[in-house]
Amino acid sequence: MSILSFDNVSYQYPSEDFDIIDRLSLSVEPGSFHCIIGISGCGKSTIFRMTNGLLQPKTGNICVNGNPITGQNHYCGYMPQKDMLFPWKTIGENLALPLEIQRKYSKAEQRELIDAALADVGLDGCRDKRPDELSGGMRQRAAFARTMLTGSDLLLLDEPFSALDFLTRISMQEWLLDQWQRHKKTILFITHDVEEAVFLSSSVLVVEETPIHSLREIPVPMKYPRTRQDLTRPEIVELREQLVDMLRKQVVV
Repeated sequence: MSILSFDNVSYQYPSEDFDIIDRLSLSVEPGSFHCIIGISGCGKSTIFRMTNGLLQPKTGNICVNGNPITGQNHYCGYMPQKDMLFPWKTIGENLALPLEIQRKYSKAEQRELIDAALADVGLDGCRDKRPDELSGGMRQRAAFARTMLTGSDLLLLDEPFSALDFLTRISMQEWLLDQWQRHKKTILFITHDVEEAVFLSSSVLVVEETPIHSLREIPVPMKYPRTRQDLTRPEIVELREQLVDMLRKQVVV
């Protein structure tokens, strides 16, 4: 069974006169890692906003684990581009939010889960720090830990590394792959960085046109675990150029 499925889903923004998502059908298998790429404004984030319930489809059905998302709670975790950590709260207090929403853990249990999550992402000892005491990469790891504490098997990551400097970004990519391989979550990851998409994905989902009728799935011929040296392999260089060319054809100068 697919963990996520769209069945003839359409969406139209009130300010537009067309459906940016037009009868889209897709399925995502449990434990997979897919990056979604497409030009700016093509509707990638709209797919996420409908999946997490922030937007209601005009038509069609969205299901997680075979059940409509309407009425489900805590079925996916969402991590946007900015870390969205509340600056007036400690890191521990920020991570407590999804646990408080679930209303099934005592304060002592929350503290235990938060400490374990922080240790898991390499932030042991940061529970009582404020977000402005951490680097950009550390804040993103804290935001990821908070997303993991939703308890969801489906994680939606919307350009989470785009604001980071180059070296921090590639370090976070390697770190995320390690997290994925250890926790076996299903990850959908939006990015504008073709190399990032190739390095992370088992297959890349390409938005070829707007309105979005379908996502073209292109497998990445690299086994896990991966290193950045794999990106220099001829078939990977060729794939990267193929993806860049697909996106450039959509850009109107």
